[in-house]
Amino acid sequence: MRIIFMGSPDFAVPSLEALVEAGHDVVAVYAQPPRPAGRGKTDRKTPVHERAEELGIDVRTPRTLRDPEEQAQFRALDADLAVVAAYGLILPKPILEAPRQGCVNVHASLLPRWRGAAPIQRAILAGDEVSGVTIMKMDEGLDTGPMLLERELDIRGKNAGQVTEELANLGAEALVEWLADPTPPRPQPAQGATYASKVDKAEARIDWSRTAEEIARQVRAFNPVPGAWFEANGERVKLLEAVAGEDATGPAGQVVDDCLSIACGSGYVRPLKVQRAGRAPMTPGELLRGFAIPKGAILP
Repeated sequence: MRIIFMGSPDFAVPSLEALVEAGHDVVAVYAQPPRPAGRGKTDRKTPVHERAEELGIDVRTPRTLRDPEEQAQFRALDADLAVVAAYGLILPKPILEAPRQGCVNVHASLLPRWRGAAPIQRAILAGDEVSGVTIMKMDEGLDTGPMLLERELDIRGKNAGQVTEELANLGAEALVEWLADPTPPRPQPAQGATYASKVDKAEARIDWSRTAEEIARQVRAFNPVPGAWFEANGERVKLLEAVAGEDATGPAGQVVDDCLSIACGSGYVRPLKVQRAGRAPMTPGELLRGFAIPKGAILP
């Protein structure tokens, strides 16, 4: 099958590789343009861009697909199908209708729950125990198209990085499975739709007045990026791993022991791995040896 692949981050790479391994003719890859990254702010290609070049596939990086000339070039590829996985651009109607069999999307949730940009983080923040991937036929709505195939994943206790990797592989498997044995589209249920808004960096700051369980979920949802953080000694400290405890005495934000356990609005959080700016991740014990946060201190 002649396929156009459209994706950008690490999540999309297994789907691209699976299409190639299954023998499909990936005629072109569309990815987000290279953008400044790292301390040097040099332009960096997306993971999909880099992998496609390694596979010898033509890569295109338009900033918009609303330009009639871009749309004409897309149509000229004469594709049977376009496969989309976390591409990052809205597909206008002429793009959706160009491939003979339309466009399908590898979406990282069990639709209609968590339509939108950040389904993995929102599922973890909400305390969902199960998530998954949905292969869906795309329409002009935001993740509203009919479903083709779903696969579930237990996400309890996992951080966003772990869930992303597992769902990426699960999505790749589901995609090639559906292509090998297409099932008819099913409308999404009318009930249960939720929207997964893009993560705002301001959400990453820890509010100790929240419950310990909510904060533990926040830590998992924002690991590896943007990283949940708190302020101590005038510095930002990222909280990379933590567990929630039920009983704590003291006001929210108070350090309640010599291991950096911190009282919350309800319960306490016990850090397992932390990180100062410009430093490697470390245990609380390693942090406290050179960065005093005494028992009884109140964190803002």
